[in-house]
Amino acid sequence: MMKKKIVPVLAMCVLACLPALAQDERTMTVDELFTLIEQGNRSLRSSKTGVEEAVHGIESAKSQRLPDVGVSLSAAYNGNVLMTDRDFGNARGISSPHFSNSFALEAEQVVYAGGAIDAGIRLAELKKDFAETNVELSRSQQRFMTLGLYLDLIKADNSIDVYQKNISLTSKLIEDIKEKQSQGMALKNDVTRYELQMETFKLALRKVEDNRAVMNYQLCNALGIEYCRITPDRSIVGTALSDFSEDEWQAIADNNSPLLRQSSLGVDMAKESLRIAKSDYLPKVALVAGDNFSGPFTYDLPPIDNNFNIWYVGIGVKYSLSSLFKSNKNVRRAKAAVQQSKDSHAVMAESVDNQMQQSYTLYRQSFVDLATQQKSVELAAQNYRITNERYLAQLSLVTDMIDASVVKLDAELKEVDARINIVYAYYKMKYVAGQI
Repeated sequence: MMKKKIVPVLAMCVLACLPALAQDERTMTVDELFTLIEQGNRSLRSSKTGVEEAVHGIESAKSQRLPDVGVSLSAAYNGNVLMTDRDFGNARGISSPHFSNSFALEAEQVVYAGGAIDAGIRLAELKKDFAETNVELSRSQQRFMTLGLYLDLIKADNSIDVYQKNISLTSKLIEDIKEKQSQGMALKNDVTRYELQMETFKLALRKVEDNRAVMNYQLCNALGIEYCRITPDRSIVGTALSDFSEDEWQAIADNNSPLLRQSSLGVDMAKESLRIAKSDYLPKVALVAGDNFSGPFTYDLPPIDNNFNIWYVGIGVKYSLSSLFKSNKNVRRAKAAVQQSKDSHAVMAESVDNQMQQSYTLYRQSFVDLATQQKSVELAAQNYRITNERYLAQLSLVTDMIDASVVKLDAELKEVDARINIVYAYYKMKYVAGQI
């Protein structure tokens, strides 16, 4: 019984909190949108972590220039020596000092490694540049994605305004028709048809509002903020204009596209990997030094119970003869990787060129589309006005009025989309050009 009482109480509390949640609104400009992306987007944060890892990679590569130093220290118990003839006969024991100690210090400084160390450091630096470019690319992608949601919110808000305006107009028409019905100048069926249209408009409005709520939720998650109703700044519509020609946009993309920069870095990294592969053909030269302090001296019989200190300095040269028939395979593979990276860069350049040409064409086309939709709205409003006058004068049917109303609504919605499409096309060009 207690549980049955608690459930309704909790439900009432939730319903009481809903209005407060609905009032949590936040007006947001495009600049604020981009700032929040920088602060809270998880994908961008992950890309920035990659830069930190690459920085440590440079430090690790540079550490290869430092000398290698090794120290060993040991103490042990030695048993007595057992000596026999070659036929294992005549066994006899020789007393040996039982305590032994050893301390060894060795140092090696690489002087020449065939360019492998320098190439490794350069490769690590290129990986850092690649990671930084990846941050720029991730930033650009996340900004463009969230901007798409942002513009869809504006489109939804404008569509809501259009539906509400048409619902209000339809409601007024229903009242007028009811008045005409009371005067015997209209049929009950006319009222029913408009009420049916009213319900259709309300259902469409509800779908737009629900779709807006979904996009709003996704945008909040992308920005890394707590849920709130985001109200976009509609003044962005009409300000997204470009005076650049297609050739100028292509030049901007060639110089700034993160995708092109990444593929170019890929070519450079492949070249450094080739340098590392070729270094196996060359000898390795190092300065060496060491000191060994140990006892007793067990290489004489009986063993000499004394400590001995031996040190040395010199130059060591190492060359692997097997590299003559092993490294050539690695070199051929590295050369193929260089050619493949060059081909990939050429493909990427072609892709960016095609994307920019398409984006610029769609941007120019969006203005033509807007002009067409504006003319359609003008004609649809004129047709609706004339049809309404004819209907009031009993010169047209209610079906003509409904058709005119639907055409008017459709034209207004398409005009809303056309205005937003100009903004989207403009930022699509900036996205392809690496300017967002």
